[in-house]
Amino acid sequence: MARKSARTQAALHRAPLEVLATGVPGLDEIMGGGLPALSFNLVAGGPGAGKTTLAMQILFANASAERPGLFFTLLGETSLKMLRYQQQFSFFDLDRIGHDIHFLNLSDDVLNGSLDDVLARIISEVESIQPAFVVVDSFRSLVRAQGSQNSEQQLEHFVQQLALHLTTWEVTSFLIGEYESQELRNPVFTVADDIIWLSQVADRNSVVRKLQLVKARGMPAMPGLHTLKMSRDGIQVFPRITEQHRDPRRRTGERLSSGIAGLDEMMGGGITVGDSLVLAGPSGSGKTTFALQFVAAGLRRGEAAVVAVFEEHPDAYLERARSFGTDFREAERNGKLRILFLRPLDLSVDETLDEMRKQAREIGATRLVIDSISGFEMALAPTFRSDFRESLYRLISAVTAIGVTVFSTVEVLESRDRLQLTGYQISFLTDDIINLLYVEISGELRKALAVIKMRGSRHSTVFREYDLTEAGVLLREPLTDFDAIGTGMPVRHFRSAWPAHPGLTEREVLLLQTLIRTGAVAANKLAALIGSPLTDVEGSLDRLLQLRYVVKDGTRYAAVARAPGM
Repeated sequence: MARKSARTQAALHRAPLEVLATGVPGLDEIMGGGLPALSFNLVAGGPGAGKTTLAMQILFANASAERPGLFFTLLGETSLKMLRYQQQFSFFDLDRIGHDIHFLNLSDDVLNGSLDDVLARIISEVESIQPAFVVVDSFRSLVRAQGSQNSEQQLEHFVQQLALHLTTWEVTSFLIGEYESQELRNPVFTVADDIIWLSQVADRNSVVRKLQLVKARGMPAMPGLHTLKMSRDGIQVFPRITEQHRDPRRRTGERLSSGIAGLDEMMGGGITVGDSLVLAGPSGSGKTTFALQFVAAGLRRGEAAVVAVFEEHPDAYLERARSFGTDFREAERNGKLRILFLRPLDLSVDETLDEMRKQAREIGATRLVIDSISGFEMALAPTFRSDFRESLYRLISAVTAIGVTVFSTVEVLESRDRLQLTGYQISFLTDDIINLLYVEISGELRKALAVIKMRGSRHSTVFREYDLTEAGVLLREPLTDFDAIGTGMPVRHFRSAWPAHPGLTEREVLLLQTLIRTGAVAANKLAALIGSPLTDVEGSLDRLLQLRYVVKDGTRYAAVARAPGM
């Protein structure tokens, strides 16, 4: 009992760990909240991976006149040459040089002296300037410069002595060194509190930079390889997003309209908010049109949406949307719509996800369209395609966790021997699946759809024909008189509930068959189910009432059981 009390007492007096913001987007999240103050950090990796830029960006984010930074350059390049290139980044402020941040080149000390002389010079300058941050770039060049008279063991001793002094001075320090991955067992790595490993991966015509936090003392770091990108703003890191997210929203069961008359009813009331829906179909089956109507339905309700386009230019996308009665260009101007045109061949999934989440948060989007998953995969750098399914799972999980409903399209190849579902073997990571297919009826190629999956919801199990019109998708009658529809070559078997009256029109027969399946429903719901205008449906119902095929109770209509021949 006494031992437990002592442990509890020690925990209460545990010294807090001060954490610094790195100023590198995404890096704080990977490091578990930021960079520990007074830590001794090693930034390692091959040439051109971004080591110097990373250290420089952290330095400019933290140094000040009261807490200056000191940057030592050895033999990699002179201070003037380094500054010439580094000042091209937006984080670099030339007015702060000599005040907040000081640069010293020790090339002469390295070439004309020993490691002890170099260490003495560093100690002298640190004691003179009294910085809060110190960077040494690149300590690995010391061995190469001094030749055979100095070994890796001597370099290890040099780093240990330098680390001891830096710790005594209570500064946050960075040593930059060129190392290959197979050298991770080098004893010099045991000295560092944190090891940030940068690398470049070349795959065919694509080059991708990655970051790994190999070692992190006292921080809940995020494991794995993370993509990084260099731009005019410096380095940005894209963390590997896990399934759980910081701000998950509770699901309410609310439904979103697909924007297509009759389809919501087939799905049991629409798409559940926060679901991921995949619309799968062959080329030319209208996948983009379905997606556009989903976006248009949200805009008409005052919702905001993000559309990630991989196969079509945004101008063509916007022009096609005009026919649906919703001005997407106006929605863009009003901040209700963002269209991301993502076609480069060196994207990473996490970079794409970061942009999608950023745009969704900025406009408060409730709907996200990915058109298409097939184009998305082609836009990725080859190195990311091998684990595309796993990456897509992380992407969808992260977006739906913040309450955004995802509508993805995917192209599948036609198969005459079985019904193709989503392709890519990704059906396990989606909540809802709608399948589009071509069928041959009476020597004519027609389009049909079926709701394959609705997680946690009842849905229609019938195939239904549809047309692509100037106004969008128009659902036709269910294909209840056909077998083997999934093969694309269905066989007709008439299964009418009763013989059609010689005087009934095709729409009237369809209304009767629909009422038999659904029971009593209102006229507007019947119109949505068969995809016909309400005025036409009401006219047909009036005639069916006169012929006593249906009865009306308030606003609801129901079929009347009749004996054959009546």
